[in-house]
Amino acid sequence: MDLDAYVAEHAGEWRRLDQLSRRRRLSAPEADELVILYQRTATHLSAVRSRSPDPALVARLSRLVLQARAALTGGPGFSWRSVGRFLTVGFPLAVYRAAPWWLGVTAAFVTLSGVLMWYVASHPEVPSMLLSDEQIDELVNSSFAGYYTEYQPQNFALHVWTNNAFLAAQCLAGGVLVLPVVYVLATNALSLGLVGGIMIGNGRSDVFFGLITPHGLLELTAVFVAAGFGLRIGWAWIAPGPLRTRGRALAQTAREGMLVAVGLVPVLFISGLIEAFVTPAPVPTVLRVGIGATAWLGFLGYVFVLGARAAQDGESADVEDAEPLVPTA
Repeated sequence: MDLDAYVAEHAGEWRRLDQLSRRRRLSAPEADELVILYQRTATHLSAVRSRSPDPALVARLSRLVLQARAALTGGPGFSWRSVGRFLTVGFPLAVYRAAPWWLGVTAAFVTLSGVLMWYVASHPEVPSMLLSDEQIDELVNSSFAGYYTEYQPQNFALHVWTNNAFLAAQCLAGGVLVLPVVYVLATNALSLGLVGGIMIGNGRSDVFFGLITPHGLLELTAVFVAAGFGLRIGWAWIAPGPLRTRGRALAQTAREGMLVAVGLVPVLFISGLIEAFVTPAPVPTVLRVGIGATAWLGFLGYVFVLGARAAQDGESADVEDAEPLVPTA
C-alpha cells in the first residue's frame, strides 16, 4: 500500500468526519453522512492496520472512529431526557423491584431494635452495665434532645446529610460481601435499641419518639433501601439464576445499584433538612411528625406508583438498556 497516496485519497473524508463528530446538533442528512463516514473510516483503519501499520496514522484513525462512535451513541453528555428517565423510570423501578429486600431489612431492623428497647427499658440494670449513672442522666435529660440544637441548622443539615450518605454508600458498596451490610445494620439497631430503651425506661418515651420520628421515617427508609439493594447485589453473584452468569448478574445488579445510590442523595438531603429544621422546631409534636410522615409517604408513593408503572411497561432499570441518544435536528 502506498501510504501517502492512501492518505491523500481519503484525507478529505476524515476531515469531514472530524467536523461532523464534533458538532452538538446535526440535521438528518448530516447524521446519515456521519454514519456513512464512520463506517468508511473504520474500514480504512482496518486496512491500514493490516497492510501498512503506521503508528501515527493508526492512532489518528482510532481517535476519529472512537469520536464518531461517541457522537452516534450520544456519549456521556448531559441530557434532560436522561434526567427525566432517571427520575420517572430508572430510580423508582430499581427501588420497586428491590422492595422485597429492603422491606425485609426494614422488618428485621425494626424487630431487633424494638426488642432491644423493650429489654433495656424493662431491665434497669442493663444500662448501668454499659453507662455510668451520670452518663444516663445526661442522656435522658439533656444530650439526646440537645443533639438536635447543638449546631446551626444549615451546618447540622449538611453534617447529617453527609453522614447518612456515607452510611448508605457503605451498605451499597459492602453488599457484594454481604457481611459488612449485616454489621452496619446490627450496630445501628443496637445503638438505637439501647438509647431508646434508656429513654423509655426513664419515662421519656415522648421525647424519644417525638424527636426521632419526624426525620427517622424517611432517613431510615433510605438507609434500608441502600442496605436491601446492597444485599441484592451480594445475592446476585451467590445465586445468579439459570439464565445469567455470575459476572453478568453482578454487573447488571451493580449498575442498578449506581442508580439507587444517585437517587438516594436527594432523599437523604430532604431527611437532613427535616432533621435540622423540623425535628427541633418549637411547634407541636403532631405537626413535626406530620411533616415527616408526609415526606415519607410521598417517597413511598413515588417509588411504588412510578415503579409499578415502569414494571408494567416492561422498562429496564439497567443503564445499559437505556435508549441511546442519537444526534438529530
